[in-house]
Amino acid sequence: MKRLMLITAPVTSRSGYGAHARDLVWSFIQHDKYEILIHDVPWGACPRNALDENNPNDKKILDLILTSFNMKKQPDVYVDIRIPNEFETFGKFNIGITAGMETTAISQAWIDGCNKMDMVIVPSKHSKETMVNTIYDKYKNLPDGKQGPKVGELKVDKPVEVLFEGANEDVYKPLSKDEIDSEFFDWLNDEVPEKFAYLFLGQWTKGGYGEDRKDIAKLVKIFYESFANKKKQPALILKTNGATYSIIDKEECLRKIKDLKSQFPSDWKLPNIYLLHGSLSDEEINYLYNHPKVKAMVSLTHGEGFGRPLLEASMVGLPVIASGWSGHLDFLDKDSSVLIGGKLEQVPKSQIWKDIIIEGSQWFVVNESDTYKILNHIHENPLEASKKGEQLMEKNREKFTLNKMTEKLDEIMEKYLKDVPQQV
Repeated sequence: MKRLMLITAPVTSRSGYGAHARDLVWSFIQHDKYEILIHDVPWGACPRNALDENNPNDKKILDLILTSFNMKKQPDVYVDIRIPNEFETFGKFNIGITAGMETTAISQAWIDGCNKMDMVIVPSKHSKETMVNTIYDKYKNLPDGKQGPKVGELKVDKPVEVLFEGANEDVYKPLSKDEIDSEFFDWLNDEVPEKFAYLFLGQWTKGGYGEDRKDIAKLVKIFYESFANKKKQPALILKTNGATYSIIDKEECLRKIKDLKSQFPSDWKLPNIYLLHGSLSDEEINYLYNHPKVKAMVSLTHGEGFGRPLLEASMVGLPVIASGWSGHLDFLDKDSSVLIGGKLEQVPKSQIWKDIIIEGSQWFVVNESDTYKILNHIHENPLEASKKGEQLMEKNREKFTLNKMTEKLDEIMEKYLKDVPQQV
């Protein structure tokens, strides 16, 4: 008899968490060991239209979603794929799966959430190290409301396992020019006349210059500085959005770019930046990674729990340039990718997010001079970058696929569930 498994996750959400959740559900289905039910939840303000009932794999997930959250019996296994302060416990064995953290510390609320579970899964070594190394002192509460002497420590005391976010090798794969949809191919050629384009993919979050979590504003500024007034100029394609895919959101992204551009002298010849705003399917994202104009993926991110788009890009042989810190270093290395130097700095107050990004924690800030030199070097030496991309593709298509993730997840589940009794 199969174990009854209840999964709470944003499976219909068009977000990074949603994509991670769908892959995990797909993996559990492949194990064929569980009777699965899904409690679908929102992820912020992200659209909840990521599943297509005409897609057979999506249909399998849609058919498992509960129309009302009404369990008639306790699940043998409960899986909660959210942030730890939202974790709940409904099963005989409770598993919390979180995408991890972008900074150097987690909140006390996250520790409490993790300790409610029987086991926690995170996607990278960075996430695990941050989780297990964050420790708070516990003090005795005195009758007058003040704190008394230290009585212990608050830390994650439940087991934490690392499970990478595997990329679907059947979707994210190298394509010849003829294999790219002709309409998409011609559209990008028309929109971007340059022969060399850098690509960034990620959400443009709140914050002033240097404060948004992916550091997109700094990328725009450094890109302008790197190629201003040069005879041969590459393009930068920003596949980004704020909280939504609305027209207002698009105009806000364009405004931010224009504001940064306006800081340069009006008589300077600046390189072109193209905003790609809105929803693309996984197949269209793969077309983008494979388009001959797109020569490298670049991210100045302050930190990643894993860095899913960077892995996806590497699966097709696209050279990757990224900050040299945090979760993506599990699948990027200095020999087959380009890692930008920098230093850890305190997270600005504008980014403090209750129970998620905490005051006093740190994240990574790239060295602007190094970034300037790297962008120019890659533009001048595309074949060198291409070779690195091919090397990285060979490594990652061997180790970091969705199928490999599915196998690793099964190993983790067997390790912890072997002594959990099943209902009859």
